[in-house]
Amino acid sequence: MLPSVIIVSSEAVPFSKTGGLADVSGALAVALKRAGCKAALFLPFYRETALGGFEIENTGLTVKAPLAGRVITAEVLRTSHEGVPVYFIRCDEFFDRTYLYGTPERDYFDNLERFTFFSRGVIEALKARGFAPDIIHCNDWQTGLVPACIKDIYGLDPHFTNTKTVFTIHNIAYQGIFPQNGFFALTGLSERLYASDGMEFWGKLSLLKAGLVYSDAITTVSRTYSEEIQTIESGCGLDGVLRERKAVLHGVLNGVDYDEWNPETDKLIPTNFSVRFMSGKAECRKALLKEFGLKAKVSTPVIAMITRLAEQKGFDILLDAMSKLMDADVALLILGSGEARYRLLLEEAALRYPKKLSVKIAFDKRLAHLVEAGADIFLMPSRYEPCGLNQIYSLKYGTIPIVRATGGLEDTVKDYSIGKGTGFKFKDYSANALIDKVSEACSVFKDKKEWGALQKRAMSEEFSWERAAGEYIGIYQTIVGSTPKT
Repeated sequence: MLPSVIIVSSEAVPFSKTGGLADVSGALAVALKRAGCKAALFLPFYRETALGGFEIENTGLTVKAPLAGRVITAEVLRTSHEGVPVYFIRCDEFFDRTYLYGTPERDYFDNLERFTFFSRGVIEALKARGFAPDIIHCNDWQTGLVPACIKDIYGLDPHFTNTKTVFTIHNIAYQGIFPQNGFFALTGLSERLYASDGMEFWGKLSLLKAGLVYSDAITTVSRTYSEEIQTIESGCGLDGVLRERKAVLHGVLNGVDYDEWNPETDKLIPTNFSVRFMSGKAECRKALLKEFGLKAKVSTPVIAMITRLAEQKGFDILLDAMSKLMDADVALLILGSGEARYRLLLEEAALRYPKKLSVKIAFDKRLAHLVEAGADIFLMPSRYEPCGLNQIYSLKYGTIPIVRATGGLEDTVKDYSIGKGTGFKFKDYSANALIDKVSEACSVFKDKKEWGALQKRAMSEEFSWERAAGEYIGIYQTIVGSTPKT
C-alpha cells in the first residue's frame, strides 16, 4: 500500500514563489498524487496567494499555538491544484506582507516567530482534520521545526504515533539561524533540544539543523550534492551532522514539469519546434535577439543565462572572464535579479560592450521561456548548485548547457566528446576554465552537423517527476514502520 504524504513548504507553484523550492514542492505533490499516493500540500497564506486569483475556500477550522507568551490563532483555508488538496495557514499578522521572507534589503525581523507558528499550525491543522499521515515531508529551514515538534511536543500524542518525517535540503547555505538568548523559548520545544547534538549551532539556533537531526530521513536534490555537503568545503558547518546521518541521507534528483517546459507545446514562445523539426528554434533565436537589442550572425553563438544575481551562481569568475569572452565571436545575454553589486557590475559591462552583451534585470516568466527556446548555449558557471533546473530545461530546448561540474549540474549534463555527451562541463572554479569551455563549445558550434547531433542527444534526455516521485516513494516505504527516532 502506498503511503499518505503531506508536503510542507514555505512556497509552491502556482501559489507563491521566490525560487526553485516552489517548483519542486508544487510538482512533487502532483507527481505523488499521480503515482497513487494520498498527497496534500500545506503552505502559508501569503498576500501573493491572496492576490493570485485562486478559488480558495475557508474550511471553517481554526488552529491555535502558543508563541512568546500569547496564543496565536489562524484560519485553515483550502483549494486544489491538479487534483492535490492544498491547505493554507492564514495568519495575516505573519504572512500578509509584500515579500515572503524579507525585503530586498533584509530578512523580516520576526521570521523565527513566523515559521515557528507555521510549523505548529500545520501539525495542529492535521489534528483538527483528523488526518494522521504516514509521512510529513518538510522542505528547507522554514519547516525544520516540524520534525522537532513531532518528536518532542507531540512525541506522546497518539495521533502521530505512526507518522514519520522526511526533510529535504534544497540549499544548505540557507539555514534559518537565529540568536539563542531569549529566542529558543519561542519554539516551545524542550530545553534539552538546544544542545550540540540538537538544534544548537555555534551558540545560535539553527532551524535547518533541527530538520537534519530530528527527521527520520534526509534527502537533498541530487546525488553529487548529497556527497558534497558531507565535506568541510561544502557542508556550511553541518557536514559532521550529515556524516553522522549518512545512512538516512539520500540524493534524489529533481524532476521538471514537461507540461510547462516543452518546445513542442510551449505557449510562451513565438514558434514551437521539436527534435525532428528544428526550424522554429531559429525563429525563436531571432525574437530573442530582438528582445534583448542584440544582433548576431547565424554563425555567432548566442549564449544566455537566467539566474539569481548571487555569488553562488559564479558571477565572480564570469566577470573576471568577461573581457576575453567579449573578444570572442559570441553574443551574451543575461536575465535575472538579485544582489545590487552584481547588477551594477553587469550593467557597467553591458555599457562597455553594447553590441555583444545585454542584461535585463527582471524576473519574467515569458522572457525565461524565450531565452530557453532562442539561445544556442546556456551558461551555468555555479560555485555550487544543489540541483539546478535551467540546465534541464535547456537540454529539452536544444540549448546546449555549459556548466561547472558540481551538484546537480554534474549529475544532469554529460560532457561532450565527438559523438557523445549532451553539453560541456568544467571542473576548476576559475575564469580560465570557463573561457576554455566556452571556446570548445563555440568550436563545435561551427560544425553544424555535429552541433545538430549534440542537440538531438540533449533533447532526448528525460528528467521527469515520475522518476523522482518513484524514488521518494521508495524512501517513504523504507521508513514507514521503522522504530521512531527519539
